[in-house]
Amino acid sequence: TIITKETKPHIQELSIKTTIISRYAFTAVYCSLLNRHPAASEGVFQFQIPANAYISNFTMIIGGRVYQSEVKPKEKRVKQERGKSGTKEPGDASPEPEVEVFRMAAKIPGRNRAVFLLTYEELLQRRLGRYEHMTSLRPMQLVSRLSLDVTIVDHSLITDLEVLPLQNGKSNAAANTLPITTVIKNEKNVCKITFSPNIIQQAKITTSGILGDFVIRYDVQRDMGIGDIQVLNGHFVHYFAPKDLPAVPKNVVFVIDTSASMLGTKIRQTKDALFTILRDLRPGDNFNFVSFSNKIKVWQPNRLVPVTPLNIRDAKKFIYMLAPTGGTNIDGAIQTGSSLLRDYLLGPDSSPNSVSLIIFLTDGRPTVGEIQSVAILGNTRSAVQEKFCIFTIGIGNDVDYRLLERMALENCGMMRRINEEADASAMLKGFYNEIGTPLLSDIRINYTENSVQYVTQNLFTNYFNGSEIVVAGKLTNESAESLHVQVTASNNDKSIILETDVPLRHRQIDTEKNVKLATAAMATDFVERVWGFLSIKEGLRSRLRSQTSKDREGHTQQATNLSMTYHFLTPLTNMVVEKPEVLTDGTMAPAPTITPGAGEATSPANELPGDTDDREQQTPGRNLNSQALSRPTKKSITFSKTSADGDPHFVVEFPLSKLTVCFNINGEPGHILGLVSDHKYSGVTVNGKLIGAPAPPGSHKQQRTYFSTITIVVDKPQRAYIEVTPKKVILDARDRIVLPCHSTVSVDSGALSVAIVGNSNVTVTVGGNISFVILLHRYKNPAPYQRDHLGFYIGNNKGLSHNCHGLLGQFLYEEVGLAELPAQGDTKPSLVLKVKNRSVPVVQKSRRIYSGTQSVDCWFARNNAAKLIDGEYKDYLMSHMFDTGDWPHGTNQV
Repeated sequence: TIITKETKPHIQELSIKTTIISRYAFTAVYCSLLNRHPAASEGVFQFQIPANAYISNFTMIIGGRVYQSEVKPKEKRVKQERGKSGTKEPGDASPEPEVEVFRMAAKIPGRNRAVFLLTYEELLQRRLGRYEHMTSLRPMQLVSRLSLDVTIVDHSLITDLEVLPLQNGKSNAAANTLPITTVIKNEKNVCKITFSPNIIQQAKITTSGILGDFVIRYDVQRDMGIGDIQVLNGHFVHYFAPKDLPAVPKNVVFVIDTSASMLGTKIRQTKDALFTILRDLRPGDNFNFVSFSNKIKVWQPNRLVPVTPLNIRDAKKFIYMLAPTGGTNIDGAIQTGSSLLRDYLLGPDSSPNSVSLIIFLTDGRPTVGEIQSVAILGNTRSAVQEKFCIFTIGIGNDVDYRLLERMALENCGMMRRINEEADASAMLKGFYNEIGTPLLSDIRINYTENSVQYVTQNLFTNYFNGSEIVVAGKLTNESAESLHVQVTASNNDKSIILETDVPLRHRQIDTEKNVKLATAAMATDFVERVWGFLSIKEGLRSRLRSQTSKDREGHTQQATNLSMTYHFLTPLTNMVVEKPEVLTDGTMAPAPTITPGAGEATSPANELPGDTDDREQQTPGRNLNSQALSRPTKKSITFSKTSADGDPHFVVEFPLSKLTVCFNINGEPGHILGLVSDHKYSGVTVNGKLIGAPAPPGSHKQQRTYFSTITIVVDKPQRAYIEVTPKKVILDARDRIVLPCHSTVSVDSGALSVAIVGNSNVTVTVGGNISFVILLHRYKNPAPYQRDHLGFYIGNNKGLSHNCHGLLGQFLYEEVGLAELPAQGDTKPSLVLKVKNRSVPVVQKSRRIYSGTQSVDCWFARNNAAKLIDGEYKDYLMSHMFDTGDWPHGTNQV
């Protein structure tokens, strides 16, 4: 055993960094394995992630080469090696645990090391008045360098912070004992927690390397009112968790499985939990019990009874006498419970604003009566009639969890899984505590009409004490001064209306301050990622409860597209990663010729754990079979004056007419402009996204806009795209590769090639006869009114068709003329430009281009290029960065 252990690669370092910004957690795991022996050996990276989280990146660095993962839509049969995760199809009947295991095995060359980088994201859910973040520390060995860093940044004051003893499911440390070496620094809106035990300290906890779960709980201070709204880069997220409200009376029917399989520990723990729940029922609540096996028994036939000492005593007798036997009649039990609630709600004793629910518990599958899931679900919908909610609980491994999940989702409830070895009593009590105190019903959250779009779920049947409602969406007009928010709900016998005007710019500034305090690179667009995360979760729920194959396919496609956009490993996607080839002598197989560019990070030792940008800098060293990577040859770059640069200033060169025309586009931050649109013919589309900045002192403008991102989508001969920002270039052709803009490097992927001159420009060539040059404008010490941005120039347009359109594309093959309008009265003669039989008034101006190195004289068209461009400015707005809508604009969703 000792020899076997010695020959296996061992973990040198395990570093985990988490940044939680406004309840959204980014976690980056860095794991270094060393193979001390001359022979190649298999190294295994294994890490548990919360079931609610999505993996967003996985990278291996082995033998100095980088192997970057790629997210692809899930197919029925895929032969390539995959990162294996516990992520399951929503249709799986096996129980989904609280955590999932990501596992990857790879050969490590002799006397070499491997670095594994994993990132995942999750929106923390508020339960029982606390957010909980869990990190699994189970390296399965003692680790020389083990560290966990968690930073919590919030708009509101952080309260009730608690670090639990390490949780390993068996023998936990004494209550209120901090894990050894834990350091907590809490300063109002920022909290930092570190845990870094050395080998001796780890061994005192356990020698197996299974330390357990490091759990942090906290809450934030809340004001009465509409809730907390965060705004960033054209997206918003709204957290609503009202407090100090009286509890709403509830009508609850407990439907409990007493089939033979519940015998022993399960029924004992269930009874124990029900006794506690009975004590927690409030005066004003009404309740009943149904037990089911082959037969169905009702404690109080044909009615619900109020909470009184006598009724509680009799209910305890009923529970005590429950004896497991026989099969499982799920359909009959649900029908009986639904009938009890439905009849009560139609009777005179029912309160109009009370909350009604069924709590259904089982440990098995239907074996008696109706056993087909589709029929049971249909019967349940008919019985419930949208009058109450069903909350389902499954115990153990022999449960049809798909049935329970659909039953809950279709009837405004939730499902909870309890593992076979778990403490069912404690989990049942906890679940009831979550839903036992309804504060509001029929909650509707509305925003100014036409000011928001793609809003996630904003109608909620109930709000329970200690939970939180989260809504996210996109702003249609980022420069709007305010957003009107209205919340309507019912509380007992009262209707509640909360409304306010949210100052958007003020909230944007506040949110940006929080982002600066965060350490995760991806936090810069966390609000958008919250929206993507929630939208995917919502799409998966809608997919599960779809009644037709067409609806299911629609929700599947939508959730898949979003998963691809945000690079999330979800139940609808696979994460594919190439594996290194190790020869029999223990060395790496020769790689394709690769020459890293100047300034590149080529050694894994330079890797900073948890820093996304640093990981991406490693990508140029990646071992690519289908993309050749090299240092660009030094040659001068030639490109035309036709461009969109600066604020943004558009310049169009007409070689045939020997004229240069210029115009400005006063767009809104967040708007996406169609610059070149030739999707139908050459297959090329270019879009640019605007970012806002304050105007400099003394300027006549209130704000300025610049291009923050430019995407080039190519559809011929095969699908590919390039996304350029001032910091990085993402090329997605045969492989997905991320290149840092500070490096000098080129990638040739067949019909598509990219050449970066570090911190200067990016040249994109399509098919040899189309090229674009993107200038990189970056500031070392930016003034408040300066933003890193891009300039777009057309180099070679021979491959673009004569039908090409877009703000720049429409002029590539046009001829224009200059004419003088005769003076009228006292007015001087004026000049007009003749374009497509239109007369455009112009004046002469001078423009600086090529990063200010050249000045060009041009004829300037005012008023957002009115009459110069076809149609209006709004006709060139694209719905997203990969929109290939043709002129006249019609969206072709990618």
